[in-house]
Amino acid sequence: MNWRYRHTVLGLCTLAFASTMLARLVISPVVPDVTDGFGVSTGAVGLALSGMWAAYALTQFPSGILGDRFGERRVILAAVGITGCASLLLALSPTFAVFAVLTVALGAGAGLHYSVATTLLTKEFDDIGRAIGVHVAGGPLAGLIAPVVATAVATRYDWRAGVAVGAAVAVPVFVAFAWRIEPTPPERPDESMRDRMAIKPLVALLSRPPIAFTTLVAFLGAFCWQATASFLPTFLVAFRDLPETSAGLLFSAYFVVNGLSQPTIGWVSDRIGRDGAAAATMALGVVGYAALVIGPRVALLPAVVCVGAAMTWGAPLQSRYFDTFEADERGAAFGLVRTAYMILGASGSVVVGVLSDVAGWEAAYGLLVGVMGLGLALLLGNRALRLGL
Repeated sequence: MNWRYRHTVLGLCTLAFASTMLARLVISPVVPDVTDGFGVSTGAVGLALSGMWAAYALTQFPSGILGDRFGERRVILAAVGITGCASLLLALSPTFAVFAVLTVALGAGAGLHYSVATTLLTKEFDDIGRAIGVHVAGGPLAGLIAPVVATAVATRYDWRAGVAVGAAVAVPVFVAFAWRIEPTPPERPDESMRDRMAIKPLVALLSRPPIAFTTLVAFLGAFCWQATASFLPTFLVAFRDLPETSAGLLFSAYFVVNGLSQPTIGWVSDRIGRDGAAAATMALGVVGYAALVIGPRVALLPAVVCVGAAMTWGAPLQSRYFDTFEADERGAAFGLVRTAYMILGASGSVVVGVLSDVAGWEAAYGLLVGVMGLGLALLLGNRALRLGL
C-alpha cells in the first residue's frame, strides 16, 4: 500500500482519539488515591466521573456544528489541546471542587473530537467503513494502555503523576496534528450556531425512518457497551468466582479483541453491506453474553472474545449513518445522532447495576443477551421484510 496523505489523516485522527480517551481512562485506576488525597467519598468521585462522561456525550452534537463552521482541523486541535490542558490542571487541583469541575471540562473537551474526525475521514476515504473501524480502534487501544500506565506511574510517584499521563500523551499528538494536517475548509462558515440548533430541524432529522432505525440499533449496542465497560470485571469476580487478576486479564483481552476487530468489521461492512456486518456483531454478542452467563469456565475466554468482537457494531452502524446523510449536513447530523444514542446507551450502567443488586448477576448479564438479540432481530427483520429502513 502506497502511503498517502489520507493515511496520515487517518493515523493522526486515530492517535488523537486515543489521546482523548486515555486522558479520561487514567482517572479510574487512581480513584482510591483521589478519595484519600481529598478526603471525599467514592460516590463523590463517581459523580464527577459521571459528569465527565455526560459532558462527553453532550458535546458530540455541537462539535459537529463547530466543524461545519470552522473546519475539522481547528476543532480536533481544540479537542486535543483542551484535553491536554485539563489533564495537566487536574493533576494540579488544589481542592476536590476544582478537580470535579476540571473532570467535567475534560469530558467536554474530549467530546469535541470524535464526530468531527469521523466526518473528516469520510471526505478522505471512499471505503469509509474500514477507515471508521481503524479510527474507532483508538479507543480500545487507550483502554488497554491507560490502566497499566496510570497504575505504574501512580505507584512510582503519586496519583497526580498518573493523571498527568493524559497531558503527556496529548501534547505530542497536538503538535503532530498541527504540523502534518492541512487546514480544512468549513462546510457552512456563515451559518449561525443558533440556526443550526433550531429544534424543529433536529426533530425532523432524528425522525427520518432510516436514521431513527439506526439510532435505535446503536442505542442497543451502546447499552451493552456501557454495561460491559462498567461491570465485566466485577461480573467475572462476583458471579464466575474468578480471581481479580484473572478477571483483569480477561478485561484486557476484551479491549485487545475489540481494538483489533474494529478495522476488520469496518472492511466487512464495505464489502457485504452495513446491515450484514452489524447483524454479525449482534449475533456474536448473543453468543458471547450467553456463554458468559451459562457457559463452563473453559468457555470464558472465547466468550470474552465474542463480546469484544460484538462491540465493534459502531463501525457498520456509523457508516450506515453516513450513507444516509446529505454531504452538507454530515458534521452536525452525526454529532446529533451520536449524542442521542450515547446518552440513551449510558443507561446500561444504571440498569445493569440496579438489576444485579435486585435480581443477581445472572439476570443482569442475561439481559444483555436479550438486548443484543433484539438488535439482531431488528436488522434481520429489516432485511427480510425489505422495509428499506
